[in-house]
Amino acid sequence: MFQGRELVLASASPRRRELLAGLGVAFTVCPADIDETPRAGEAVARFVARMAREKAGTVAGREVAGPVLAADTVVVCDELPFGKPRDREDALAMLGRLSGRWHRVLSAVCLVAGDVTREVLTETEVRFRPLARGEAAAYWATGEPCDKAGAYAIQGLGGCLVQEIRGSYSGVVGLPLAETLGLLRSAGIPCGPGGLTDA
Repeated sequence: MFQGRELVLASASPRRRELLAGLGVAFTVCPADIDETPRAGEAVARFVARMAREKAGTVAGREVAGPVLAADTVVVCDELPFGKPRDREDALAMLGRLSGRWHRVLSAVCLVAGDVTREVLTETEVRFRPLARGEAAAYWATGEPCDKAGAYAIQGLGGCLVQEIRGSYSGVVGLPLAETLGLLRSAGIPCGPGGLTDA
């Protein structure tokens, strides 16, 4: 049980901070600084799970006082991972590939609580509507896509690009809430309505 020991979020993402705050759990932020390069031949699901695990492990190794939560999210189209765009051309290429098609969003969450590591991986299917000529360039010009996996933010203007979703909306944003709630409760960390745990 980790009651009274504040959770540490190993992420600088404001979106993850907002989502985690919505679970009613007290936490501090301590971003992990790791190499996020995929290994040769590494499957996307293994990569995103490894990223979450390494982020959590890196911060936990700094001897922080409480349990550590980390997450990673990758957009997958044609079995290729779409991370944050390198530049305008990269973003427009991503958006062009996503236009009018289904793609997958994988979000991995890892919780290190003492000697126990708990992990979960979610997959959400997202379909873009067909984008009109020049629409991707106009969206890039807003500045929103520059630091988002897949070059779009479903919780922002990018939501206008999405026609249908199957799975976890919050997972697409960056932190699947139902699954994260389950991880926290399994470790005895009070959260959710009324600060409930599974105990």
